[in-house]
Amino acid sequence: MRDFGQPASPVGRRTVLLAVGGLAFGAAACSSGGRHVTASGTRQTGVPPSPRSTSGVGTPGARSALPRATLWRPSRDDVDPQVKLRAVQLIEALGSWRTGEQGTVAGRSRVSALGLAPGLAGQAGPLLASADEAVLQVVDAQYGGILTDTASVLVVCRQWTRRADAVTAGGTTVDVRLSRAQPRWTVTALHPARPGPAASSLPPAARKVLDDSRIGLPPAARADVRSGHIHTTVLEAMLRLAGTYRMNLSVIRSGHPLDVFGTSRPSDHPHGRAFDVWQINGRSVVDSATPRRLIESFMRDAAATGSYNVGGPVQLGGGTLGQFFSDPTHHDHVHVGFRS
Repeated sequence: MRDFGQPASPVGRRTVLLAVGGLAFGAAACSSGGRHVTASGTRQTGVPPSPRSTSGVGTPGARSALPRATLWRPSRDDVDPQVKLRAVQLIEALGSWRTGEQGTVAGRSRVSALGLAPGLAGQAGPLLASADEAVLQVVDAQYGGILTDTASVLVVCRQWTRRADAVTAGGTTVDVRLSRAQPRWTVTALHPARPGPAASSLPPAARKVLDDSRIGLPPAARADVRSGHIHTTVLEAMLRLAGTYRMNLSVIRSGHPLDVFGTSRPSDHPHGRAFDVWQINGRSVVDSATPRRLIESFMRDAAATGSYNVGGPVQLGGGTLGQFFSDPTHHDHVHVGFRS
């Protein structure tokens, strides 16, 4: 079963709008550990760092420093950059605040300032955790589906919160649902990831994936692996691919639509039978400057791990019937799915 299946005509390419409303945190800065926190635009070469939790000791009366985050921008090569930009602006606004701006009421005000329904703040889940301050950095935004008038954008993010004198690193993935409206797309619903608790014990393949520096796992994806709900075939495929490539994953299980977007067919992701890759060897899949031969090689090697369902921006020949596919939804990532 293919994991795309868009029944309606996709939207066309559009020019990205770079001028957007500012958030509380600046355009570029360094983390508290002195490592640069970058956005995930076309030229990004790695995911933002995930600093360890810190406590405000050493300087009497001093507060722990939060990282600074950059505003994420879509690639000019996106199918429709404005859809992603709209989704990301909302998540950035919900997940970052200064002292005195915490809580759902303040979150509603930030949402309203974007011209969106303030009630969306009630669907923010862990993004509005109880904390004095918070900073959110979007790692990537990929399509969960894009049709003519509706879309799903999966916003992958890291978040740092400060309570008293302690800073904690976390983050999530949010399935942002949108519909076409004038003068721009509007957000209709938010579905934050729900990875579940960590398992008391994990199979060897899961432990190896968690420890492999060539497999970049954002917070929700890492929690998925720790939950013990990812099939061993999927984990072993990741490890095999990591023997050849450095890859950054966006979504494994949680935070992905339950059904293939625009259909009633169940997706492989919620069953722990698929993973998506947005960056290969430091090159974004969506970037037209990324060598097509790199993406083609990765897709064929993914199929060689046993995947029956490999999708990406390139339509490949060969393989078993229907093993490779390409559509607008998969223009920005490579999907690798398994039957079991």
